[in-house]
Amino acid sequence: MNASNFEININAPASKVWQTLWEDGFYMQWTSAFHAGSYAKSDWKQGSKIQFLSPGGKGMYSEIDALEHNKKMVFKHLGEIKNYVEQPIEDSVSWSGSKEGYTLTESNGQTNLVVTVNFPKEMDAYLSEAFPKALAILKELAEKNYITVSTSVNATIEKVWEYWIDSKHIVQWNHASDDWHTPKAVNHVKVGAHFSYTMAAKDGSMSFDFEGTYIDVVHHEKISYAIVGGRKVFLLFALIDNQIKIVETFEAENENSLELQKTGWQNILDNFKKHVESDG
Repeated sequence: MNASNFEININAPASKVWQTLWEDGFYMQWTSAFHAGSYAKSDWKQGSKIQFLSPGGKGMYSEIDALEHNKKMVFKHLGEIKNYVEQPIEDSVSWSGSKEGYTLTESNGQTNLVVTVNFPKEMDAYLSEAFPKALAILKELAEKNYITVSTSVNATIEKVWEYWIDSKHIVQWNHASDDWHTPKAVNHVKVGAHFSYTMAAKDGSMSFDFEGTYIDVVHHEKISYAIVGGRKVFLLFALIDNQIKIVETFEAENENSLELQKTGWQNILDNFKKHVESDG
């Protein structure tokens, strides 16, 4: 069993880093560095069981060994999960009993995060590469005003992906309220490509173009892009509980309240879900 420490300094208070670590939507974003669509199931109380899962039903089951809000979280790994079924501990000896700890120390509004992990030797190269990537995503999310919205769609990933990227469908669901619509959408989903959605009030009183450039695209798994002006958006698509969960995390703007922005983006996601599930 190998032991490694991963450390990062984050320009945010410990409470913000803690929220970004463990709140469901944010957790799925930074752990996408290990596997897109990774998620956790737990009540997040000390002594409780927690399952760490990938969309394919593989993962680990563990217990929360230590918990001090905004300061420390330690997981004790017990065994492996295959096809969503917890395997006997004696069949999971490579991980059984290992620990994974997160320690946060705040000073002058900044937080030092140290992650201590015990893991099988065969995981050394993978985790040594993935953990710094994951912590870099965490830092990005914690240091800026990001908002997460999500929905679960009762459809196949093929249908969800098609309806998300195809312009003829985008014009059907891309509006936050019934008095707005998207009369035109131009979309080319590949890294470096540009997209543009014309969003307009139905009474003709105002309109604007929502446009940006794709940063990362992994077919059926994730999309990230930068809106004109530099704000970033991260999207995940994951099969969870026989539905496709979409997690959308966007960098907030400064003109409208965070609550108003979250409501607007959530409404658009809800419209997407409605369009996909009601069409064919």
